[in-house]
Amino acid sequence: MLSSLSIRDVVLVEALDLEIRDGLTVLTGETGAGKSIILDALGLALGGRGDAGLVRSGAKQAVATAVFSAPDDPSFLDMLTERGFEAAPGEDLILRRALTADGRSRAWINDQPAGVTALREIGARLVEVHGQHETVGLLDPKTHRGMLDTYGGLAAERGAVAAAHDRLKAAETALASLRAEAETARARFEELSESLAELDRLDPREGEEADLAGERAILGAAEKALADLASARDSLGGDTLSQKLAQAFRAVEHARTRAVQSGAGEDHPVITRLAAAGEAIDRALVEATEAVAAVDAAADAFEFEPGKLDKAEERLFALRAAARKLNVTVDALPAQRIRFREQLRLIEDGAEALKAAETESAAARAAYDEAAAVLTAARRGAGDRLAAAVQAELAPLKLERAQFRVTLEPLPEERRGREGAEAVRFEVATNAGTAFGPLDAIASGGELARFALAMKAALAERGGGVQPVMIFDEVDQGVGGAVAEAVGLRLKRLADGAQVLVVTHSPQVAAKGHAHWKVRKAEIEGETRTSVDTLTDQARQEEIARMLAGAEITDAARAAARALIG
Repeated sequence: MLSSLSIRDVVLVEALDLEIRDGLTVLTGETGAGKSIILDALGLALGGRGDAGLVRSGAKQAVATAVFSAPDDPSFLDMLTERGFEAAPGEDLILRRALTADGRSRAWINDQPAGVTALREIGARLVEVHGQHETVGLLDPKTHRGMLDTYGGLAAERGAVAAAHDRLKAAETALASLRAEAETARARFEELSESLAELDRLDPREGEEADLAGERAILGAAEKALADLASARDSLGGDTLSQKLAQAFRAVEHARTRAVQSGAGEDHPVITRLAAAGEAIDRALVEATEAVAAVDAAADAFEFEPGKLDKAEERLFALRAAARKLNVTVDALPAQRIRFREQLRLIEDGAEALKAAETESAAARAAYDEAAAVLTAARRGAGDRLAAAVQAELAPLKLERAQFRVTLEPLPEERRGREGAEAVRFEVATNAGTAFGPLDAIASGGELARFALAMKAALAERGGGVQPVMIFDEVDQGVGGAVAEAVGLRLKRLADGAQVLVVTHSPQVAAKGHAHWKVRKAEIEGETRTSVDTLTDQARQEEIARMLAGAEITDAARAAARALIG
């Protein structure tokens, strides 16, 4: 709701502070008194066109400040947050605009600098204007679908469509992802199969490269090692050494025997030395035999099957070639083999997953189409009811020649979304036989304002499309009597639970107000100034009598005013 409006140096207003009540507030006054200035100032605060002509003559700048109570509307609060501003429901939301004499403009929202575009977007969500020169809200087809859904009480149907659309988008995203993966997988299938077959044939094992490298090194050195061992055996004399040592041992034993037979005793030095020589030769024989056996054993350790080195080298070269081809290390080949096998399995499984995703997408599409069809049918019924309700409002407002309809325009597939499968448009034919067109086909500003009032009155009957704050500028232009009475009654009804400000020259409309402002113009110290008086009950009666009688207020006019006020 709009709680206050502060105006400084706007046209003929030097300083004005207005408190706005709920319900219907009427603005009256002599022609030229400046009633439109109030609305111009409010428009300035709401981000409307900033013309340097709005700055009061002699002033440096014009300033308009509108204070609202932030609505408890999540979408509005989200929009406010997206633009960098914060306000909790019920807190003050202050829109301020300053316009300098040279046409420069500055704006603030809750005392934070703001762009005029943001001010205009926020203002459009708070106030709806219908007047001689502009009608904001109803003329924008983007608002029609929401108004119709609210009027028809279609929250459940619309929620079902939104949920079905979310499911459809999720299913389509998953399907697109799987299809992309399947396309990539198909392109790699042959490559993966071939690579896996090569690795299966190769059958790489962990740590095999190091083992093969070590084996190749040993096998490569084996030939030279065997030659060295053969040379060692030759140096030892092989079996010849043992035979010679055995011959030497026998010769020494023969010498010892002859010495004993000659009569030398066992303790004779010759016998002793011959015994020592025999023992030494015997030990040498044993050592020589063991040395040859050790060399032979070492040679045996180097023995390998023919071509083993060639096989080891071929295996190592094959492993390294496969690793280079796959751009991995040899040690990674076993893991790569497992990975290829898993990728091929996923391709096979992916075909099943893709089929399941296609089934889900088709089911989600069918569910969305069904929910959208239900919403379309509900909208068509609500549109017929709204058209009949608006039509019933037109005749009392002297718009009996006009025809109103709600059209549903099917959207192309790519534009269908959470809000359904069609655009909604409110259309009017101004006279019998003329083609239907957009609402702004109504040329007359007064007729357009009354048409907007008819629509708002019809929408309000079902709680649809009614802004918290609405402004009607001379909606009663060119009408009087019963038509003006009908205008007043509808404005009063529309103000139930809302705020409606109306600029009027009609006493019938003014009499329906919950609050009454009189705009007057006076010359103060040689300068013309506009001011606003909030009328008491007695003053209000006198103002309505003036509107009825003209310059001279009669008792009859006062009586008529009392009758109008009721």
